[in-house]
Amino acid sequence: MNYRLTIQYDGTRYDGWQRQGNTDNTIQGKLEDALFRLTGERAELHGAGRTDAGVHALGQVASVRLSGEFPPEELRRGLNGLLTEDIAVTAVAAAGERFHARLNATGKTYRYAIRLGDVPDVFRRRYQIHVEEALDLEAMERAAALLTGRHDYRSFCGNRKMKKSAIRTVDAITIRAKGNDVTLTFHGDGFLYHMVRILVGTLLEVGRGERSPEEMPAI
Repeated sequence: MNYRLTIQYDGTRYDGWQRQGNTDNTIQGKLEDALFRLTGERAELHGAGRTDAGVHALGQVASVRLSGEFPPEELRRGLNGLLTEDIAVTAVAAAGERFHARLNATGKTYRYAIRLGDVPDVFRRRYQIHVEEALDLEAMERAAALLTGRHDYRSFCGNRKMKKSAIRTVDAITIRAKGNDVTLTFHGDGFLYHMVRILVGTLLEVGRGERSPEEMPAI
């Protein structure tokens, strides 16, 4: 039977989502190990996105096919009883036979939190970038508008040797400020390796006056 899982996790101490040959300390690996202990099946979990080391998730969607049939709520409770406190399955539902979390994903949203000022928030240090200097948010918004749309984002990919298409659609980049806290939200059909963090770095350069918004199309 095919299942859809919704998962949240604090990625601070993990080597990213995807199971890797050189480490067993991944979110996918921990979930698959918990599934094996619970069901006795070695099943592969497919995530909608492959988050990098240290990246957190509020609503990662994954799919898994099991030969046995398990009540979704019992599966959710059983997994949470085996997982560590920084990984939680928030929902499990039976899915159609053709459902695949990555192949059927229609969009992805990433958020970057920034703390401005000379004093960091020590209780949120794992979830924020600390920037001491003031940022020109209006200039950042102008740059963000030029970075949205359907473009070749190869210049914003962390893998310079990538041979696949780098064309992606970024539907929206929003910048919201509340006091000393700034949140950058990116929504699109998919993102290249390290693309969002490179976009954030570029927007911060604009905010600091190191680049002009008008440079964006030429990057």
